[in-house]
Amino acid sequence: MSGFRPLRAARAWWQGVRPARGTFWSSASAGVPGAVGGVPDGMAAATLVGVNPIHGLYATAVGRIAGGLTVDSQRMIVTTTGAAALAAGSAVGAVDPDDRLGALVLMTTLAGVLMVLAGAARLGRLTGFVSHSVMTGFLTGVAVNILLGQLAALTGVHPTSPVAVGDAYQVITSPGTWDLPTVVVGASAVLLLLLLARTRIAPFAAVVALVVTAVGVWALQAGSVELVADSGAIPVGLPAPAVPQLGLISTDVVVGALAVAAIVLVQGAGVAESVPNPGGRRADSDRNFVGQGVANIAVGVFRGIPVGGSVGQTAVATAAGARDRWAGIMSGVWVLVVLVALSGPVGAVPSATLAAVLVVASAGSIRLSAMATAWRTGNQSQIAMATTFLATLLLPVAAAVGIGAALSILLQANRESQDLRIVRLVRQDDGRVREEPAPRRLPGREVTVLDVHGSLFYAGARSLEAALPDPSGAREAVVVLRLRGRASLGATAFTVLAAYADRLGADGGRLFVSGVDPALADLFRHVIDLREHERIAVFPARPVIGESTAEARRHAEAWLVHGVETQEIPVVRGPGPLRRLWSRARRGMRRD
Repeated sequence: MSGFRPLRAARAWWQGVRPARGTFWSSASAGVPGAVGGVPDGMAAATLVGVNPIHGLYATAVGRIAGGLTVDSQRMIVTTTGAAALAAGSAVGAVDPDDRLGALVLMTTLAGVLMVLAGAARLGRLTGFVSHSVMTGFLTGVAVNILLGQLAALTGVHPTSPVAVGDAYQVITSPGTWDLPTVVVGASAVLLLLLLARTRIAPFAAVVALVVTAVGVWALQAGSVELVADSGAIPVGLPAPAVPQLGLISTDVVVGALAVAAIVLVQGAGVAESVPNPGGRRADSDRNFVGQGVANIAVGVFRGIPVGGSVGQTAVATAAGARDRWAGIMSGVWVLVVLVALSGPVGAVPSATLAAVLVVASAGSIRLSAMATAWRTGNQSQIAMATTFLATLLLPVAAAVGIGAALSILLQANRESQDLRIVRLVRQDDGRVREEPAPRRLPGREVTVLDVHGSLFYAGARSLEAALPDPSGAREAVVVLRLRGRASLGATAFTVLAAYADRLGADGGRLFVSGVDPALADLFRHVIDLREHERIAVFPARPVIGESTAEARRHAEAWLVHGVETQEIPVVRGPGPLRRLWSRARRGMRRD
């Protein structure tokens, strides 16, 4: 029977992805605008990587089909993106031109494997830790980088700077080296794209620009204008599969794969959030990870450039009426038709026109409103956005991604430490509990109940240490520290609590911890041996809110009045033998 399991799995998968009755041809027609727009986008993205534009078309076709069949976001279009292409180009830029395509294929495949592993490990939730200001700075830097990097192709100049900013400076300061026919072609393409963007044929604007400029160059015999065919022969027909060459693996390839995977996964999460599934069902981020990984593995096999969830192409498909995944899948099929029927004419497209497509697209992707929101948020957001933006402009993309990830972690830790707050809980005559500011110094011979808001991990634990009331000089001060909802604590938090209990105990006081998860209460016994450490008693959370803290308060008051030692108040975990142990302890308290 085990031999039928793959068949059953395939059948279950098909049941989940097959088109609904009567929707296939509407999805097929909705995929046409995406295919038409995807052709110039894919070619332009390949120029960013530094390989023949045909490999961008391979990625556009295969990525849309493989991604459409596997991602959980039904309207997400998995295709070439500027950010992923820029990262890939940065990684393989130093590779020998003869080996660049092989290194790119290996890197794309490796990035796909990393994405699949990330999805299998259920790391989708980690995308939420990427700071909005960091992501805004990175994407803005990518857009500006692409824009500046295309000035050379728009003017026919060949600068030598290792960064796009340097290339742009060389181009702008050397107008005498510009090729006039190339400038005319590039400017005409930009103008066409901008004018047609305001018309009903906006989804086809890039194709119109490609056709018009190609015909113009051919008619005028402008031999100085560089064409796509000048970068290498354009194969005719469908892409042939190839096995990645493991011998080309290097540090640059591995780091590039990590950078591409990180960029694709974070961008894909943004696409999934912006375009929910029909019916409002939230897409599974882990399945999206796996789907994009499968798409990149398939693209690598067919010698394409990296792909991922595209904001622009998903918006085009949605505007065209896409209702399910088959609009994206069929757009990939239409691109395959283009490869079979029109591979030859692709070589006649001016490189300046592809540069114009990238310039207009990158300028349109700069979100001034998002930048303004991040800037107004505060100093931390300003520093994070500016740092990531400058790193993207001046450093390799992989380094910028690493800086962005590190910044996101630091910002998260810093915010958590700053958000930590301690309040005092005061019981009123009518039984209600009022929050008051925590005292700076503890009163002696009194039970003080404190509640902690905020994270207790990393810097948060140290913030707790600084925020707790000073017990110095307070004789027999007793603190009940409410940690309701805490299911885990780090080593730093345990150390801080033990040290605070020691400071209380030095003047005859005690620490009672209440409201923690029962499993965490048990962990207290292993991390801080409560039998030896007589200054801490732990009370696990109860189903009724406040019951654990009320019980801890009663025992704290009993200890303060009758001098009952805290080792006689064991950690309570639940019914059974432990409840009997607790009853014996209470009888001992009454005897004392």
